[in-house]
Amino acid sequence: MSDIALLRTGIELPMKGEVVYFNYFWLRDNCSSSWDNSTQERTFDILAEADDMHATSACIKNESLEVIWSDGFQSRYDLNWLSRWHKGDNHGDLAVRARATWYGDHYQNMARFTYDDVIANPPSVADWAEAILDEGVALIQGMPNSNEGLKTLCELFGVVRPSFSGYTFDVKSKANPENLSYTDKALELHTDLPAEELAPGLQFLHCRINDAEGGNSLFVDATTVANALKQNYPEYFRILTEYEVPYRYTTDYQDVRAKQRIIELDPNNGEVSGIHFSQHLADVFDLSQRKMDIFYPAFRKFGQMLQDPQYLMTFRLNAGECIVFDNHRIAHGRSAFIKGSGARHLRGCYVDRGELRSVYRVLRAKYPKVEVVTPHQSAIEL
Repeated sequence: MSDIALLRTGIELPMKGEVVYFNYFWLRDNCSSSWDNSTQERTFDILAEADDMHATSACIKNESLEVIWSDGFQSRYDLNWLSRWHKGDNHGDLAVRARATWYGDHYQNMARFTYDDVIANPPSVADWAEAILDEGVALIQGMPNSNEGLKTLCELFGVVRPSFSGYTFDVKSKANPENLSYTDKALELHTDLPAEELAPGLQFLHCRINDAEGGNSLFVDATTVANALKQNYPEYFRILTEYEVPYRYTTDYQDVRAKQRIIELDPNNGEVSGIHFSQHLADVFDLSQRKMDIFYPAFRKFGQMLQDPQYLMTFRLNAGECIVFDNHRIAHGRSAFIKGSGARHLRGCYVDRGELRSVYRVLRAKYPKVEVVTPHQSAIEL
């Protein structure tokens, strides 16, 4: 066709009212024949092609671009597929969702599911995963009082991800504690394990018993707080998204260190996606002393805002409940409890956020939400 131009490095063709360009190597690398039909992994080796690989002819036929290459191989590309990549829509990603803002009064509205339901019903797992993606936190009720129950629940989202605490950890008072969690003291708001190069993604905390006086759980949607910081103190926000600070966890046999940005941004949409914040695991901040002049006001303001009652959700985690939350998004802590007033035991573990998103993509594609229009024309998601 005369309106298709074969250039030195690629093809120009008309598409939906404009002339668009596709690189030869990209086209050849993404021919439908490049992937194994069973594994969906690419088997074509673009590295083995000649440096001057090019198309000798191209035409549009039956809503497809047909290309004959310099070695005689023929490829065919659906025009809608090409248009999607040209516009930057890519594959499309069900798991890239807008984060829902919540405040200190969120407890009554927090998403709740039962253990038996999510174990038996994959659509409920999709709804649970969606709640974590949207709100960062959800409660599972009716948990069995067993180690296996927590493991089974975690594996609905992915493989249990070990940390320097092992595959699981038990939050209860003990002699010679190596972590403040294992005392009866209050825990300031924090995210877990920023001293690891990649801090854990999702945290599961299964309450096995809670008869102690005090010890209320404290949860904050740190993305809500970070967005408020951005609106009211934009320079502080910039500093906390750009400066990297050190965290460190040490015991007699461990010395774990990493540098993190306190506020992280989502590369998919630029939204605030979470934080790395822990005063008890913060190492000596090693910025230049002049930078300390502007860093500490930003750090202190953000930490103080996290503690503001308008953002702070306070509740009691009861035996048989498992709180599941995005460890990069939700800052959590607890009030002190009275030693000797009763037993208190939480068992925890982690799963990577990438596995959550993978499970959600698969299940939501298989079990899409259905919208039912009521007589009043209001859409209700089931």
